[in-house]
Amino acid sequence: MNGKIRHPMFSQVVSSRTEDVIVSVETAYLPAQSNPLGDVFMFAYRIRITNESTQTVQLLRRQWLISDAYGAKRKVEGDGVVGQQPILAPGETHEYISGCDFRSPIGQMKGYFFMLRKGDPTEFKVRIPTFTMATPHTLN
Repeated sequence: MNGKIRHPMFSQVVSSRTEDVIVSVETAYLPAQSNPLGDVFMFAYRIRITNESTQTVQLLRRQWLISDAYGAKRKVEGDGVVGQQPILAPGETHEYISGCDFRSPIGQMKGYFFMLRKGDPTEFKVRIPTFTMATPHTLN
């Protein structure tokens, strides 16, 4: 999805920059899809990837490290993001929304996008910043 997606429930933006590729993340709690009494807490996250380099890049795959407040950890890897392997020319942005469930009201995600420079073709890792997802009023 290209363009700015707006949603009033998304949190403050967290960003990181690796080799002139910027990854920004916002999160939102999804109460309608959660069941706190059953230890199911659903969150959405919006990722915005901006290519500020001088070369065209392609996102090949991702790796997520996910942890909850009880110490449970998961590693998720796969091709592309939400079924796509976007190509970004210099100055272009790709944005998408996905989700994650936790067994606790607070969780964290971080990881990497593995990208390819189309010009040389060199593969490199782009850091996804650590971001916290918390139910409303959990963190003050």
